[in-house]
Amino acid sequence: MTIRVLVADDQAMVRGGLRLILEDQPDITVVGEAADGITALELARRLRPDVSLVDIRMPGADGLEVTRALAGPGVEDPLRVIVVTTFDLDEYVYGALRGGAVGFLLKDAGPALLVEAVRAAHAGDALISPSVTVRLLRRLAVPVTAARPAIPLTDRELEVVREIARGRTNLEVAAQLFISLSTVKSHVSGIQTKLGLRNRVEIAAWAWEHGVVTGPA
Repeated sequence: MTIRVLVADDQAMVRGGLRLILEDQPDITVVGEAADGITALELARRLRPDVSLVDIRMPGADGLEVTRALAGPGVEDPLRVIVVTTFDLDEYVYGALRGGAVGFLLKDAGPALLVEAVRAAHAGDALISPSVTVRLLRRLAVPVTAARPAIPLTDRELEVVREIARGRTNLEVAAQLFISLSTVKSHVSGIQTKLGLRNRVEIAAWAWEHGVVTGPA
């Protein structure tokens, strides 16, 4: 299945770079580009991409406005939005996630993380740049209401939870715990079911809130 992506950024060079990275993957295609927020909204609503990459600072409507309009609370048929920016500011991270974004990436995160974030968003998961994850979740910007599960997490599941809370991607979790990527994905799915959570961002927030992890490795 091909993942259809919309790229919105006011810099043509950035849009071109993101397109090159994404279309180098056999399962991803860029279906549209926008240089401002108004065009991004129009294209997103018309094309219905699987994932929209949205810059924070754009003319017309900024990335947070675009995110809220496409994915925010109350949107009847929300789209999956990833905010991609050079600005590592807490207010942007909080605004993006509260606005319904399923990812927050810094532009220097690298091609591999960008591709993983797009695939994660398409699969209904969420991914935040590891450099901001720990800071973000220590403040519990993502509200989590799940209590400790009725069915306890296994020791291995707790290890996976700790690695997620430290901002590691599935590939990094696999390498750290010496298990396969498919095993990590299976554990993440089981953890979400047990905790009643929607994605890895909420898993990480749950871990910080409940003292499962107290600091970086």
